[in-house]
Amino acid sequence: MKESVSAVFVTSDKVFFIKRQNYLSVFPGYYATPGGKVDKTDPETEISEISLSKKYPKIIHAMIRELKEELNFDLLTEIKNGNVLNIDDIGIAITPEFNPYRFKNYYFKITLKREVEFDLDKNEVEFGEWSFPKDLLTRYEQGYILAVPPAIVLLKTFASNIHHNTPISMTLPHDPETEVAMIESLYGVRQFLPLSNTFPPANRTNSFIIGDSFKVLIDPSPKDEVELNKFLKSVNKIGFDAIMLTHHHPDHYEYSDFIAKKYQVPIYLSEDTYQRIGENYFNGIKIHFLKEGDILTQSLGRDIFVYHVPGHDEGQLALAPKSMEWFLVGDLIQTIGTVAILEPEGNMQKYFASLSKVMALNPKNIIPSHGIILGGIFKIEETLKHRMMRENQIIECLNLNLSEEEMINKIYPDLEVRLIPYAKKTIQAHLKKIIDEKKVN
Repeated sequence: MKESVSAVFVTSDKVFFIKRQNYLSVFPGYYATPGGKVDKTDPETEISEISLSKKYPKIIHAMIRELKEELNFDLLTEIKNGNVLNIDDIGIAITPEFNPYRFKNYYFKITLKREVEFDLDKNEVEFGEWSFPKDLLTRYEQGYILAVPPAIVLLKTFASNIHHNTPISMTLPHDPETEVAMIESLYGVRQFLPLSNTFPPANRTNSFIIGDSFKVLIDPSPKDEVELNKFLKSVNKIGFDAIMLTHHHPDHYEYSDFIAKKYQVPIYLSEDTYQRIGENYFNGIKIHFLKEGDILTQSLGRDIFVYHVPGHDEGQLALAPKSMEWFLVGDLIQTIGTVAILEPEGNMQKYFASLSKVMALNPKNIIPSHGIILGGIFKIEETLKHRMMRENQIIECLNLNLSEEEMINKIYPDLEVRLIPYAKKTIQAHLKKIIDEKKVN
C-alpha cells in the first residue's frame, strides 16, 4: 500500500480547500486538501522545527515537498517567520479495499496566523479558496461539491469545531465481510459498490439510490448470493421504493427480479431493455417503461430526467437533474479501458451521437457504471477523441486494402488473445459506421 499526505490549512475561522483539475487521473474535479504521494526520495531525517517529524519523518518531508510544488509554500520558512501557530496530527485514512489503487493517507492540520494567498500549481489545481467550514458543508449538502469521504468528514468536524486538533476517524465505516461499501461523494447520489459478473479488468458495477421521498435503486447486480446478502444489508439502511435498470447487460440487472419481488417494488426500464432481457424474467413484477424526457424522481428537490443514450446498448438510459450537476451515463464510458460496441445491441454511429449529446449538455460531473464519479466531461471528450482516432486508423487500413485480421494486428499489436474477439467486433462496428457514412470509396 502506498503512502500519501494531506495538509489541512486553517485559520481561527476558515479552512483552505482546492478543486482538482478535471483532467487528472486521480480524483478529477474533487474538492480536497493539498498534498500528494510520498516518494522514495523523501528523506527519513528528523526536522527540529516540526516535532511530529520524530514520529513521521518521511511523511513530513513529503508534505513539505508537496506544499512547495503545489502551493509554492515554504513550510519551514513560514514556521521560522512565526506564521505557523501549530501543526497537529488529525488522523489517517486508508483507501477501502474496493479501490485497486490503495493509499494510506496522513492528515496534518496546519494552523496559520492569517489567510495566505497561495501560488497554485494550475496543472493540478483549478482553484483554491478559504471558506467557512459550514459554508463548504452546506454547498456539499446542496449537491454542488464533489469530495472523497475523508474530506467530507473533515468538513463536518470543522463545521462543528474549527479548533479540533486530535485524530479523527476518516476510514470508510463498513465491514467488507458483511456489507457492501457505500460512498456519497456527491450528496444525494448514494453509490454502492458490489462485486458483479462484469467484464474484466472491472469487477464491480456501481449501484445507486437516488431520490428524496421516492427512492430509486439503480442497477442492482451483485455477482452471487453471498454478495447479494451483503448488498441488501447495505441498501436496507436507506430503503428504496423502486428499481431502475439502465440497460440489459447482465452485470446491470442480476438479482433485480429477486429484489423486486422480495421488497414488492416495481422496475423502471426502457421497452428495449425489457424485450432484450425477456418478459419471463419479470413475471409477477410491476413494470414501468421509461423514455427520453420522463421524470423518474426528485433528488434534493430537483427533477431527475431520463435521457436515451444508445450506442453501447440500444435501450440504454441515463439520468440527470435539469441543473446538470451530474449525469449518470451507465456504460457510455469506462474509467478503465474502452466501451465495447458489439452487435446486435451496439451501434457506433449512435455511440458517437450519445457521447456528443452528453458533451453538449456539459454536466458538472459524470457518473459511470464502473469506477468513481468524475468531475467535468473530460473523460467523455477523451473517449470520443479515442474513437475518432480508431476510426481514422481503420480508414487508413481500408485504403491499404487490409483484411480484418490484418487490421487487428496493426491496430492492436499487443492485445491479449482473449480480447481479440471483442476487438474484431469493435472494428466491425467502426466499419459499419464508416461505410454507412460513405467515408471511403
